[in-house]
Parts: sequence; C-alpha cells; structure tokens
Amino acid sequence: MSEITANKHINSSSLQEDNDGNSHSVERKESGKVVIQLDKVEREFVVGEEIVHALRGVSFKIYEGEFVTIMGKSGSGKSTLLNQLGCLDTPTKGEYYLDGVSVRTMSKAQRAVLRNRKIGFIFQNYNLLPKTTSVENVELPLMYNTEVTAKERFERAVEALKSVGLGERLYHKSNQMSGGQMQRVAIARALVNNPAVILADEATGNLDTRTSFEILVLFQKLHAEGRTIIFVTHNPDIANYSSRNIQLRDGRVIADDYNHNILSAAEGLAALPKNSDE
Repeated sequence: MSEITANKHINSSSLQEDNDGNSHSVERKESGKVVIQLDKVEREFVVGEEIVHALRGVSFKIYEGEFVTIMGKSGSGKSTLLNQLGCLDTPTKGEYYLDGVSVRTMSKAQRAVLRNRKIGFIFQNYNLLPKTTSVENVELPLMYNTEVTAKERFERAVEALKSVGLGERLYHKSNQMSGGQMQRVAIARALVNNPAVILADEATGNLDTRTSFEILVLFQKLHAEGRTIIFVTHNPDIANYSSRNIQLRDGRVIADDYNHNILSAAEGLAALPKNSDE
C-alpha cells in the first residue's frame, strides 16, 4: 500500500515522563490551534467503600486538523476519557479545555450547550431516530440552536448528507438503509453544526470489513479537509489510518505517537476481494 503524507505540523519528538513515572513518546508541535487540552485530569468513582481511580493524571493536547485514535483495553479508562472529552462528565481533579473553554466548573446545562455547539458525535450503534428520514436525523442538532432558521437547518442538513455521498437518500428512513449508509447519516449529523471536533466512538465496530474501509475513507477525506477527529477504538488496525495514536492503560497515557506512515484506506478498500463479506 502507498502512504498518505503524515501530519505536516509534526516537528520533533521526545520522551516525557508523567507524575507517576510512566514514560511515553510524544511529538511536539510548535504551532497550531489547540482544540482539546487535558491537564492532569483525574476521575474517581466511589464504589461501596472503595475509590476507583478511572483516570490518573491524564494530560495531552489535540491540535486543529489532527486525526487521533485513542486506544485501550477494557478497564483502561477509555470510556471514562470519552465521557470527559464529550462533556458528559467532569474531572474530579485537573482541567479540561474544549476549544479554549474550561469545562470542569460548568453546570450540566452549560455543558449541554457547549457539547451541541462544539462536538459532533458518531456512535457505534448510529443512534438514528427510527421512522425518521435522513434529513430529519441530520437536522436534529440544529433544532437546539435558536439562531438557525428552519430553512437554513434543512439546507445545511442536505449539504451535509451530500458531503458523505447520500445526496440521493435524503428521504430514506433508517430501516431502508444499510449499516454503512446509516453510519454515513450519523457522520453527516456530526458535521452539520460545523463542530470544533468530531468524536467517534467505535464508529466501525458494527460494520463488516468492506464497509469499515468505506467509512475510514470518509474519515480520511474529512481529515484531509482539515477536520479535527478523535476516534476511540479497541481495534489496533484503525491506528494505521490516523495521524496520531494515544494509548491508555490503568487510567494513564502509556504512549502518544505520531504516525509517519499513514496507510491509505482507499487503497485498502481497493485491495479487498470484490463482494467480500469478511
């Protein structure tokens, strides 16, 4: 397979050691807008008489235009981190900044507004409304924005669906579409608000190999357009197609590496046997 050029903002690498003595490699950036910043984020849960340390001093920055995979096995803190990044939860200690806005002290209502304006979510199970057309599903995030008129909402939804190759399926309902098509609707819904970051949770987890590659092609297209993407996954193969990979273990970042040899999802798709269901 040929390679896609790695992130042009990569400048140098070093080995950092966190407060717990864990070393991990990182690439330093000298310029670019910081979209995500975690500073010594900890998250603790009380379970009975025990305190569970789900996140232990997690720190990293994600810059505008990066395609970052976040990986970790069960119990690594991946789901807890996803909830932090998605403004669904707040840190016990430390700070989280989303597009320059501090999240930790926000109320639930404030976080809901920030989430709607700044994050485009893509889920493993699509989370589309049943018996609702593609356009109506994509319009949904804009319905919470009173500054957007019904006409503009419709036009933006149509444009988002066209951008993911569904311009001819505007009025199809979820029970009339394949899994790949439903995930494209979900991606269009994530794009319609022009968010600061796209947050994908196992976005290819329910798809077969061919359809997974088709969705990865779309993610790489969005990355090439300058979109900031965070793709949370347990599948190590996905990291071959992103520009950076962060690995978690026991609530800590154990590796943070840039990918200098990004594989082409389009070439991977083309190399598959025709009509393969594997």
